[in-house]
Amino acid sequence: MSQTDLNFLLAVGGGAGALCRYLLGLALMKKFPTPRIPIAMLIVNILGSFGLGLLNGNLDSKDLSNDALFVLLGFGFFGAFTTFSTFSVEAVQLVMDKKYQHALIYLSFSIFGSIIGFLLGYYLN
Repeated sequence: MSQTDLNFLLAVGGGAGALCRYLLGLALMKKFPTPRIPIAMLIVNILGSFGLGLLNGNLDSKDLSNDALFVLLGFGFFGAFTTFSTFSVEAVQLVMDKKYQHALIYLSFSIFGSIIGFLLGYYLN
């Protein structure tokens, strides 16, 4: 597969992942309008980590940068679906608001939840 084809798959997957993150985030914020911690991005990041683990666990390729499915879903979709930058902003905002306990809960659940989600997905196959 050519680099141009891989770039196209990356763009399509990234666009779909970003759109899904946005729509799911809106739906979760509507359902939980005043959470103590940023529940929408917490759920999105754990789900995305689980999905990426599931994908990784089912691919045998050693060079994933040239695997069309991984470029589309791994780098593209899940790369855009999950968001470390929003997680960082929300964590810092909790600290700046002096909500230290909420910040610790959010940090812990985000980090460990994402890692556990990835591992569950990876070993599920």
